[in-house]
Amino acid sequence: MQLDTIDLRILDELQRDGALSNVELARRVHLSPSPCLARVKALETAGVIDRYVALCSAPALGLGLNVFISISLKTQSKQSLADFERRIAEHDEVMECYLMTGDSDYLIRIAVADMAALEKFILEQLTPTPGIEKIRSSFALKQVRYKTALPLPARSAA
Repeated sequence: MQLDTIDLRILDELQRDGALSNVELARRVHLSPSPCLARVKALETAGVIDRYVALCSAPALGLGLNVFISISLKTQSKQSLADFERRIAEHDEVMECYLMTGDSDYLIRIAVADMAALEKFILEQLTPTPGIEKIRSSFALKQVRYKTALPLPARSAA
């Protein structure tokens, strides 16, 4: 799908507030409601808009510990990678998981309440996972920047 300036404005507004009504969104992007809705539906159908979510505050939910865990596997065969990815996706604490280059095979970010919850996650859920060779944890002392809106390409008005 080729995105034009209006599509990019729609995406910018929806990334800021996915709960905007179509009427308000149309007003902000200078369209009438019907063509605005048609564009949003086209963006959804094309997979440009993946989904709408409510972003919750981790501290407000008692999840005050943000931990980054580097994981090395015993082997890096296609099957062992697929098995690990399937198993790690089963854990609610895992917020993100990336296949990496460099010293570790995977980097995961987990959100837990405290050190006791981290210990429980590592000992009861992560360590028993077949194929793991090494686990290293790093703690986030402070969140300096967090954003969910993707950078959109700059387009000049047509």
